[in-house]
Amino acid sequence: MILYQLPDPDIERFIEEDVPYGDLTTTLLGIGGGPGTITFASRHHTVLSCTEEAARVLEMCGATVLSILPSGTAVETGTTFLAASGSAASLHAGWKVALNLLEYASGIATRTKKVVQAARSANPGISVVTTRKSFPGTKKVAIKAIMAGGALPHRLGLSETILVFRQHTAFLGGLERFLDQLAPLKARAPENKVIVEADTAEEALKIAAAGADVVQVDKMAVEELAILADEIHRKFPGVKLSAAGGIDAGNAAPYAGTGVDILVLSSVYFGKPADISVIIEP
Repeated sequence: MILYQLPDPDIERFIEEDVPYGDLTTTLLGIGGGPGTITFASRHHTVLSCTEEAARVLEMCGATVLSILPSGTAVETGTTFLAASGSAASLHAGWKVALNLLEYASGIATRTKKVVQAARSANPGISVVTTRKSFPGTKKVAIKAIMAGGALPHRLGLSETILVFRQHTAFLGGLERFLDQLAPLKARAPENKVIVEADTAEEALKIAAAGADVVQVDKMAVEELAILADEIHRKFPGVKLSAAGGIDAGNAAPYAGTGVDILVLSSVYFGKPADISVIIEP
């Protein structure tokens, strides 16, 4: 899979955050002009993400990239996946910015891959998608990372999906009144799928019967979810069922095994960064 690359203005912003007025230490030591190399290697099994952006950081700081493995590559302990050469000033300027991008993004990608593999071991056709709960300002990196791990975004923002929660239907007089308006809503946006969240299995069946494209349930027990998935698929074969709430690598397989079509999760955004070693030498 070829993933998108963050544009140069984003890379420039990352660099400016860390090196706004130059590198005081390298300048005072007088070592900036000496030639050197920098190499990045994995300290454990890692699914790489943002290697392209890390390489661009180094380039924009004045270094030359010698080798790189693409985002989405799974590497084992000790694998060198990015190397560059240049002046000591360029290597030190790009070092931490590149490393931070690599460790945070690859941590997300690695966790995502574990969830995807667990889910598909129980349900090979299931779709794993992630919410928009990434930390503000990091969405581009987070979305690239989850895609490197084999997932897709649930929704990128409020502007491109129709996802109706109880917080919406409360302003319409409740779920029943909203469902009366579902057909006209779909007619007004024929290119968009309509997703409606249900609080109970009974609500889920009503929503499916009304013609929603996707019924989403939150924090439903696996046993109850399996019964609901079977009933919705038998009675409403065109309707998809998604499960959200507390799903991670530890429980993805049982949730996927219920027969739902989609797993929706946020857990992959939170956790330890990947552990990556860096060697800078003359």
